[in-house]
Amino acid sequence: METQDTSGMRSMVERWSAKPVLYLHGLPRGVLLAVVFALLLAGMAGSGWVGAAGLLALLVGLGWFAYLNWPALDRPGRLLRVAALVALAAGVVGHVIDRF
Repeated sequence: METQDTSGMRSMVERWSAKPVLYLHGLPRGVLLAVVFALLLAGMAGSGWVGAAGLLALLVGLGWFAYLNWPALDRPGRLLRVAALVALAAGVVGHVIDRF
């Protein structure tokens, strides 16, 4: 059961996200996919802060989309998103630790 604060926060995020999502929807199909692959490549091939920044940007974007889609997802979909977020977070932490 959601509290009023939780649903208020969700509707605020959904309102804030409306314009960026519409903008992304209007882009040619391959652009967003190319950006995701470029960030993943930068994260995997880059070292130190460059790699961490690529994976962190991907983590934030995927987390944002996961948050927006969460109510519509079934359990396997939610588990898959959580696993992807954990894997990306581990990659970011790994790059940062390698830096020190």
